Amino acid sequence: MRALVISGGGSKGAYAGGVAEYLMREQGRKYDIFVGTSTGSLLIPHLSIGKIDKVKEIYTNVNQRTIFSLNPFVIKCKGDREYVGINYFNIILQFIKRKRTFGESKNLKRSIRKNFTKEEFLYAREHTKDVVVTVSNLSKSSTEYKSIKDFNYEDFCDWIWISCNYIPFMSIAKKDGFEYADGGFGALVPIREAIKRGATEVDAIILESENLDYNKVLGKNPFSLMVNLFSYLLDQVEQHNVTSGKLAAKANGACLNLYYTPSELTENSLVFNKKLMTEWWELGYKYAQSKFEQKQLNELKNMDMQG
Repeated sequence: MRALVISGGGSKGAYAGGVAEYLMREQGRKYDIFVGTSTGSLLIPHLSIGKIDKVKEIYTNVNQRTIFSLNPFVIKCKGDREYVGINYFNIILQFIKRKRTFGESKNLKRSIRKNFTKEEFLYAREHTKDVVVTVSNLSKSSTEYKSIKDFNYEDFCDWIWISCNYIPFMSIAKKDGFEYADGGFGALVPIREAIKRGATEVDAIILESENLDYNKVLGKNPFSLMVNLFSYLLDQVEQHNVTSGKLAAKANGACLNLYYTPSELTENSLVFNKKLMTEWWELGYKYAQSKFEQKQLNELKNMDMQG
């Protein structure tokens, strides 16, 4: 069985969409299992039913209002560049309301139900082996995987939304008596879970560059420094997930194909810029294309050497 795994990465999910489009359309990849975390959880329901054009339209037209009902960030323009600042008014408002997060993501919850219909849910549940989203159970300090086979439409949409809630910048979700947050805190790249569910070949799209070849610029205030700190912690989770995924693949005789970003796309993946996300989708498509073209060249060289 073949699985598609897409990591967390916020707005960088547009890049993953481009890679997936090339794999599914140009390489004709048919997947039995789809496993996603955070932004990956938003992509996989549509990809599982072949709605590539629809999810591309969604990802290349999203903006801050699509995600945040209360946005902790403000975008400032200086020339042709955009800078991310703190929305002090909204954060103070959250403190006054005695909320535990800087922002709220209820708009994303509504957007999920609007864009992933009940009919599409039923079709995906019937025609795919499995569609699985990753969530972090904060109450139990555990990572959980929610299968489309185990829930009704309303509950599964809730789990997709919960998988994306990157606290403390988005909402804390309460469900079934527990508090949940972004699945990336426990399993940013859930390769191992795909193999546990029977995958013998895994295409894993990892929304981070394989080798960090430059120094990150740290925030100049406590809030932006916190964004950098969370990014660092998730980098460690990602490296652990990839290592455990490779070990699981080796132990089970599974083939593992990794697709990284060729460079660091953004310092803050919670900023959703339509222009950039459109560019990232095309970049992901071209990167996957170049990777396969290079593979073909290497195979031809090997044949020539053997001849």
